[in-house]
This record gives sequence, C-alpha cells and structure tokens, in this order.
Amino acid sequence: MIGHMKLDAVSKILNRRRVKSNLEAKTVELKSVGTIKMERSRRAKHISVSVRPFKGVRVAVPRGVSFASAEMFAQSKMGWIKKHLDKMNQMERAAKVVSENHPIDRQAARRRLVDRLNYLAVNYNFQYNRVFIKNQKTRWGSCSGKNNINLNVNLVRLPDELIDYTILHELVHTRIKNHGQRFWDQLDRLLGDAKQLDKALNEYGFLLFQEKIE
Repeated sequence: MIGHMKLDAVSKILNRRRVKSNLEAKTVELKSVGTIKMERSRRAKHISVSVRPFKGVRVAVPRGVSFASAEMFAQSKMGWIKKHLDKMNQMERAAKVVSENHPIDRQAARRRLVDRLNYLAVNYNFQYNRVFIKNQKTRWGSCSGKNNINLNVNLVRLPDELIDYTILHELVHTRIKNHGQRFWDQLDRLLGDAKQLDKALNEYGFLLFQEKIE
C-alpha cells in the first residue's frame, strides 16, 4: 500500500511538472495576423509584443499574468502588429534576394574581415585579444570585457566605409567600454561624423536576418 501511495505521489508531481511546462508557451491564431507565440518570461515586468524577421510575432508574458490576458493585449495591438509584420516581410524578402544573388564564402569573408581588423588596429595603435567571425542575428559586432572582438560575417556585404566604421567602433571599445560622449569623440577623430555612419549602418539591418550562411 505504501509503495503504491509513493508511486501515486510521484506520478502527480510529474504530471504537475508537465502541465507547468506546457504553460510556459502557447501559440494562438489572431485574425488578420496569423500565428503568434506567447512565452513566459522571467525578465518581463509587463506584457510586450515583438516582431522579428523569420521569427514572427512573440508575446512575452510575465510570471503571474495569464495567457488569456496576454492574448487580449496582443489583440489590442493588432494595428501595430500588422504594420510591423508588413515591414518584417519586406526585410525577409530583401534578405532572401541578397542571400540568393550574393552568397557568402565564409572562409573568404573571414580572411577579409580579419585582415582589415589587423590593418586598422596597427594603423590606429589598437590592441585586441582574439577575433571571432559569426553570423549574429542582432549585432554587426561586439567587444567583450577581455577585448575579444566579434564581427558579423554579413559585414562583407556592406560598403567599405561601413565595414571600417564597425571595426573601428569595436576597437574603440577596447579602450572605452561604453557609448558615452568620450567614446563618440574618439570615433569622430578617427572617422569624422561617426553617428552619421552609425545611422547609415542601420539601413542595412535586414542583412542581419539571413537564415543560413554556408
């Protein structure tokens, strides 16, 4: 009898865990929008909606907020979602066209970016630790606290001046770890109007969303 009771208790616990796991995410269909995914978020303090190329619509649901409330919130943002879905669809199409017509040779791209990084580092007296070439989805580049530099392989699809801007942006981060005025002043001394170049770089954001690069 005790053995059966213990098995029943374990079974109930496992069932509760499965139910809890199933409640971590839910997909629903919204008229005129299609499928949206609702996911629990430990970080979220409020319900939020995001739309990303190749990812679709995501609703972040804080702990303690029901999926029903999250769905009602998404419905109230229908106009915003449709507007941004149209924009994301355009970005997806543009990214696919570039990917099909201008494929990237990853090894050649790595050589080009690393060679340019080394040239600029020597020319402007910067030092970095290691370099990694990745297919990042949200950033053109980054610099870690240990001065490791990450560069996005899609940089090779940009004009040369924007490649140099991105590389020098990360090299300046080896000295200044924030985006304060001192950071932008140093970039301006190297490039001229750095913020104008940053604005131009944002126009190529759709290239970050390549589904796959060989």
